[in-house]
Amino acid sequence: MDSHMLTWMMMMMMMMVVVCSQNSAPEGVLNCCEGDVLFLLDSSGSVTSYEHARMLSFLSELLLPFSLGRDQVRVGLLQVGTKPRLEFGFNRHSTQSGLQGALTNIRPLRGDTNTVDALKMAKEWVLRPGTSDGAREGLPRVLVWLTDGVKPGDVIGPMAELREEGVAVLVVSTGHSNYKVLREVVTPPVENHLHFVDIDDMGIITKDLRDAIIEIIKAERLHVRDVSTDSASLHWRPVLSGLSGHYEIRFGETSTGGGGGGGGSGTSPSTGGSQYQRLIQSAQLNSIRLTDLKPDTTYSVSLIPESNEITFNTLSTTFTTKPVVESPAVVTVSESGETSVRVSWGPLQPDTVTSYYIEYSALPRGNLQTVTVGRTQNSTLLRNLLPGTIYLVTVTARHASGKQKSMSVKVCTQEVTPALDDLQLTTVGSASVQVDWRGSAAGLRGYWLTWEGQQSSAASQRSSLYLPPDSLSTRLTHLPPYARVCVSPIYRTARGDGLCCTAQFHSDALGYGFQS
Repeated sequence: MDSHMLTWMMMMMMMMVVVCSQNSAPEGVLNCCEGDVLFLLDSSGSVTSYEHARMLSFLSELLLPFSLGRDQVRVGLLQVGTKPRLEFGFNRHSTQSGLQGALTNIRPLRGDTNTVDALKMAKEWVLRPGTSDGAREGLPRVLVWLTDGVKPGDVIGPMAELREEGVAVLVVSTGHSNYKVLREVVTPPVENHLHFVDIDDMGIITKDLRDAIIEIIKAERLHVRDVSTDSASLHWRPVLSGLSGHYEIRFGETSTGGGGGGGGSGTSPSTGGSQYQRLIQSAQLNSIRLTDLKPDTTYSVSLIPESNEITFNTLSTTFTTKPVVESPAVVTVSESGETSVRVSWGPLQPDTVTSYYIEYSALPRGNLQTVTVGRTQNSTLLRNLLPGTIYLVTVTARHASGKQKSMSVKVCTQEVTPALDDLQLTTVGSASVQVDWRGSAAGLRGYWLTWEGQQSSAASQRSSLYLPPDSLSTRLTHLPPYARVCVSPIYRTARGDGLCCTAQFHSDALGYGFQS
């Protein structure tokens, strides 16, 4: 019991020493990288508690300088035992304090060295992009295997599958056996990715292993954003943060001649020998706005981090500025009705356009009508149009330079929907009739029904009835012979044209209705 307590006390002391040395960590790697690194830690029965503690202390020191998080480095740890266990996945720790605390709380699993099942778990759950706690798509993935080299198992096949999927495999062995197996599973170059070291001397390989990891997950991506007709923003990872130096930015039009010359004064190899501009940016900044560019032009740009402390690769990319778009570039139609339609256009360019001139006429030979609107207006409602008619609409932008640009579009007004249709009368008995019709309630206030006998003009025989707009039938009783029934739609301001039918009653109580 005392020996176990002594072992854990030693491990805690080593971890505290590592954490306290954070201020002296190499700052140059803090913002250098973006990738997912999974550590496969042997904690089977062949690894003593002391050796397990030393390995964790080594990991603590190894990882301390890295910036962690979504856009930085993510770390996972999978322990090997009879039943392998994922101690934490890539999404667990985004701060060094959280990661260092987790490393101090890890306990060995013991049991058999079941590396094969651990690799299966790593492949299916951790290193596969798209899983809940898995690796990120399109970013480097690294597997670092810490082992004592005792009975590694049949790992050659599983390791080969990981390498085929793009995972870089690195190995640290504290034993000196199974060199052939370990040499075969690592990703070349072997001299950088395979380390044999005594458990008490692991610190001597910390920098070499960290540099090997950095070389794999180094974030060498140059982003171009907010591209316009004459400018673009350049963004990069601040690899010089904490270091002395500066960034040199070179950009110029991409040569269409295909030649690739050397880099004499004023020319750049990355731009195919064309003339380039040169800018200097502080080591503490990670973006710059490129201005005074030509529209619809492809540019090549290179970023050169300059430092006397660390050598960085030159980053390059290309982008194309947007073409100049003169208004109107698009004309659209909306709010189409029976007698009106809204026409819109864009883009608005109030700095260069003085007014917009809209012409429209019914096809094929309607009268031409026009309307003029101001430079800040991007739509207008055309009124008093004919229902069910095709119009040709032309929008012309009058530019301050005197130039005019036009764009035309065909629009269709909606056909008039009859408010009332198909009036039918069905006699019921000797003096009653069922009145049915089809209609549209849109815009209606109701229906007005009138009926009167045609054999007399007496006003006393004329009757009327109001029905709400959702009514499409009613029954009239006590009608005079040869009664004429009319139904008219009621609008907000007037009564519309109606339909009429005559009901003829016979002595045998059979009748019929017809439209007159």
